[in-house]
Amino acid sequence: MNEYVGDDFYCDVALPDIAALDVVHDGREVLAFHHTRPYRQVHIVVVPKRHVTSLTTLTAADEPLARDLFAAVAGVAAHVEAEFGAATVLTNLGAYQESKHLHIHVMSGDRT
Repeated sequence: MNEYVGDDFYCDVALPDIAALDVVHDGREVLAFHHTRPYRQVHIVVVPKRHVTSLTTLTAADEPLARDLFAAVAGVAAHVEAEFGAATVLTNLGAYQESKHLHIHVMSGDRT
């Protein structure tokens, strides 16, 4: 994929063209796919299919989405851990969050 310069890669690029992604989970509300610019050998990103700015902007009304999101993260992380022996689960907030769309990284292995 070309270098993206906006502030919500997931709404602008990834979600409109899911067929271009290496998908590992495609649920009703949540998508997980291999990161387009991996930081580690295994780098999967899990995102809501609708826009949510970050973990700290979730509200009580988002509870069904949060359940689906964390179930997908747990499933992906369990698979990565079983296959590679370890996994890191990470989300970024504020200035650390390059794309202003809630996304959770599941990673394993050496840095790329």
